[in-house]
Amino acid sequence: MHPALRAARPAARRLGTGAENRRARPRLRFVLAGFAAVALAGASIATAVNATAAVPPPPSGWTTVFSDDFTGAAGTGVNTGNWLYDLGHGYAGGAGNWGTGEVESMTNSTANVFQDGAGHLVIKPIRDGSGNWTSGRIETQRTDFAAPAGGKLRIEASLQQPNVSGAAALGYWPAFWALGAAARPVGATNWPSIGELDVMEDINGLSSEFGTLHCGTSPGGPCNETTGIGSGQRACGGCQTGYHTYALEYDRSVSPEQLRWYLDGSNFFTVNANQVDATTWNNATHHGFFIILNVAMGGGFPAAFGGGPTGSTASGVPMNVDYVAVYTSSGGGTTTSPPPPPPTTGGGGGGVNAYGTIQAESANAQSGTQTETTTDTGGGLDVGWIANGDWLQFNNVNFSSTAAHQFSGRVASGAAGGVSGLVEVRLDSRSNAPIGSFAIANTGGWQSWRTVPANISAVTGTHTVYITFTSGQPADFVNINWLTFGH
Repeated sequence: MHPALRAARPAARRLGTGAENRRARPRLRFVLAGFAAVALAGASIATAVNATAAVPPPPSGWTTVFSDDFTGAAGTGVNTGNWLYDLGHGYAGGAGNWGTGEVESMTNSTANVFQDGAGHLVIKPIRDGSGNWTSGRIETQRTDFAAPAGGKLRIEASLQQPNVSGAAALGYWPAFWALGAAARPVGATNWPSIGELDVMEDINGLSSEFGTLHCGTSPGGPCNETTGIGSGQRACGGCQTGYHTYALEYDRSVSPEQLRWYLDGSNFFTVNANQVDATTWNNATHHGFFIILNVAMGGGFPAAFGGGPTGSTASGVPMNVDYVAVYTSSGGGTTTSPPPPPPTTGGGGGGVNAYGTIQAESANAQSGTQTETTTDTGGGLDVGWIANGDWLQFNNVNFSSTAAHQFSGRVASGAAGGVSGLVEVRLDSRSNAPIGSFAIANTGGWQSWRTVPANISAVTGTHTVYITFTSGQPADFVNINWLTFGH
């Protein structure tokens, strides 16, 4: 959006903290920091709303990869298998006040974040008797919402903006948005290069809609940060009094690639890949994302439209969410499941075919990991007990003369809420920069397997491949069964 519309919006966006809940492991790892368990407590008053809709089925050629229609009992918190709570005033190690100047403290209290028993999520900012604000902000546990090469990704929600206006609305800042997966392990200190997709924002009860892409470097850079590339203010009649559908599609089936914003099915804003350089675009989009829902109070964006919160700002006016859904479509217009592992190629001896399956336990060298029996398809062993700083080494991996551009890992995680990390590919030295990575958090258990793809810089020839593991937390965060590369 135009620079006049937003004050500085730096990187920090906070992930939730929680108990480590580490697996018992047969080798000793010294943990120097503890984590307080998040208690889901408190009472709330259900908010009257006027819509309850099931998550829409996917259109032909699409697949639903995530959904939540918030059907929990009245007064309960969110499903922590799907969501984690952000807490306090910023990410650990990131900028204060969420990097935006907002003033609220985010909580996991059911006074601020709760299901209403009628199929809705309610996020309610509250001012206490001393004038301090609390509110709610949740993120998907999953960070792998990505558009497949040649395919599409659609992120969608039906929600009602806070129904407040005038002086009573000053400072209100509801949002539905997504951050690049690599933000989570480092407290978003790599913002904006990893991409931020603002599907819906409104401020100060204007009943409007802003859609924005943040990318590149800050300040300035190819994406005009901290403003970003945005739609500007768009009218959103009735968006405070009823439910409307907000969606973003990332389309990799067209050239140039596109990001398209939709309000109730109408495409109101589009960003084309050729509006920025290829490196900036790829860094911002060619990876997984995680979704965020929150209501902030105050900060640079509301300040550009009159300020707030003030003494006249009303307390307790919620954003209500009917559902959140994520859909993907493959490049051919049909959707396929991850293929079964191709024939196994070991890691020892002569050259290793990069395009076969490289079993993780066949690594020529490792640090900090152990093998265990896997229940994944094909049986055998996986490599587990993996935490920050651990690594695997595979010698003589042959990529041939036709460049590889893709990497996939077969991974599982039973990590506690708020614990996640990166699986990275490096060539020839562990000190070399990664050529690609993907983020991983809890998949539902240490044997709940998922194939996660990532883009990598072009690779040809024969190399020593290092799979390195990076996390901002000391806890184990991933198991890996096998890896492979693709063109």
